[in-house]
Amino acid sequence: MRGWIVMAMFVASRAYGAAYDYSEVRDLAIDANGVTEFEIDAGAGSLSVTGVDGATDITVVATIRVESRDEEKARSIVEKRLRLTLERDGDRAELRSELDSGWGWDGNAAIDLDVQMPADVSLVVDDGSGSIVISGVAASVKVDDGSGSLEINDAGDIDIDDGSGSITITNASGDVYVNDGSGSIDISGVAGSVTLDDGSGSITVDDVAKDLIIEDDGSGSVSFSNVRGVVEQDD
Repeated sequence: MRGWIVMAMFVASRAYGAAYDYSEVRDLAIDANGVTEFEIDAGAGSLSVTGVDGATDITVVATIRVESRDEEKARSIVEKRLRLTLERDGDRAELRSELDSGWGWDGNAAIDLDVQMPADVSLVVDDGSGSIVISGVAASVKVDDGSGSLEINDAGDIDIDDGSGSITITNASGDVYVNDGSGSIDISGVAGSVTLDDGSGSITVDDVAKDLIIEDDGSGSVSFSNVRGVVEQDD
């Protein structure tokens, strides 16, 4: 049986127009007591997620951006094609964010997300394009990213499947796994082991308490230091 759902509350909505761009800000919030996993499914736009010790809510500030000379048309695009929801089902919460420009319009549209969540809740991210910064999520973090830079600081176990863009990881209290298509990888301060499968781009790893396993380094330089376990590198 489907559990109870708490829909996002639009705490505030503000809109303003410019000569060539339309932007609208929406605030969402949900009670996170009892939530153990939070999933974000996002299209184009930047994403910032901050884990907060002792927090009992998940809050989202979404900035919706549309390239258009016609503010009325931009409002219509948002009204008809925006998907922005924050829901809860039992011990899971989910944020969905997408703005499909559709046929007959050649501009760009994106939703920038600024999220705060309890630090002890696991995070799962499925992101299309745009930069991602995640910090302070002490539980596990799993990211499936299409393109754009990715930075994760002060997290637990980290699992990344990335298409393209640089990856920076600092201070992980668990294991780190990265499957990367292209882009530089810079990892430091890992309490567990690091496993890498990389297509192209430089790799730099420092301060790993356990093992470093490089399954495939594709093309690009590899540098590692202060690895206190076994180092395995594919020839």
